[in-house]
Amino acid sequence: MRKHFATSCLSAAIIALATVPAMAAGQKLTDWATVFHPQRGFQIAYPSNVFSPSGGAVDADGQVFVSRDGAAKLIVGAFDNEGGATMLDYREQLLSENYAGAEIDFGPIRRTWFIISGTRGGMHFYERVSFTCDGRLINSWALLYPAALRRTYDRVVEAIARTYTPGAGPAGHCDGL
Repeated sequence: MRKHFATSCLSAAIIALATVPAMAAGQKLTDWATVFHPQRGFQIAYPSNVFSPSGGAVDADGQVFVSRDGAAKLIVGAFDNEGGATMLDYREQLLSENYAGAEIDFGPIRRTWFIISGTRGGMHFYERVSFTCDGRLINSWALLYPAALRRTYDRVVEAIARTYTPGAGPAGHCDGL
């Protein structure tokens, strides 16, 4: 099963973000920017006064954003479900490969999406995964941040979550996927 862009960055992000300074607790979430992926059709917005695109290469399937204080990483992407994984199988893969040993504190599963949220190694994570186009397209976004800053970054998660629309291909429907 192919590992998608968003979660392939997770382990490195947990290690890299463990020792950085915090976002100011009272910082306002303003100046929103929107990411729209034309081939996959997903859309998500983020507070551009908090995050900016990382200096690394942008993958065709996704993009990484780093908080201006360096404490958090937002990873967004979508990819073809080439192996035909079921949503529950994919969730189990994420739990075993990216979140092994984590304390999961929130994990709803619905018909076409799930969330995995918890803490591992001093880092908190929130990942939303949506299966669209009858499971042929997997969309996800994840926010990783120090557990000590959870009160601050949880409000960022909530704000970003309200802007997320999973993709259904370039024309907004699943034809051709």
